[in-house]
Amino acid sequence: MRKIIKLFLGPIVQKIHAGYLKKPRRYSYKDISVWVEPGVFPPFLTLSTKILLEFVEPMPLNGKQFLELGCGCGIISILAAKKGAEVTAADINQTALDALARNSADNNVKLAIINSDLFQNLNAQKFDCIVINPPYYPKAPQTAAEQAWFCGENFDYFEKLFAQLTSSLNDGNHTYMILSEDCEIETIQSIAAKNGIGFETVLQKKVAAERNFIFRLTFA
Repeated sequence: MRKIIKLFLGPIVQKIHAGYLKKPRRYSYKDISVWVEPGVFPPFLTLSTKILLEFVEPMPLNGKQFLELGCGCGIISILAAKKGAEVTAADINQTALDALARNSADNNVKLAIINSDLFQNLNAQKFDCIVINPPYYPKAPQTAAEQAWFCGENFDYFEKLFAQLTSSLNDGNHTYMILSEDCEIETIQSIAAKNGIGFETVLQKKVAAERNFIFRLTFA
């Protein structure tokens, strides 16, 4: 029942966030501060960005090839770069990327910032660590902003993601994905399994009655 309610609330929540972000707003984590532009996935009232920041912060990333796939405001990419990673930040939303170029300069880090539909424009680059905060509401997105929320009526985002993912992994790669208990995790896992990809739970965190999971993806 909870998932059904959240399925119907998803578009409403997205509109609430859009209303909150009618003007640029600042979002901060410790010593990192970024401007989030209208039309970019908002980390303010959602849980996933902060959970991922706390997860990434202790990682040994110095010298690692790091990809944030669907970077949004890019604060996770900036954190990884501050930890010494060689960072690629990719998103399909050009508004997000333009803002990230300014935000990375403000935070004195260098990033490779690329407009890409998943791995399409990443030129077969391979990565040691990939972090993904995916859209998961099963509805067709109508705008670039909605692509941060809606994965397509038939989970098209995940079909494409898992078909492409294994070609971008260095040996010993670690790929992490955050999902909420309110999404259709079993459906997403079944799509991954078709491509020889498994899910290993590495973190569970319950905030405001919502349980979030970080999964490490495993490859056959």
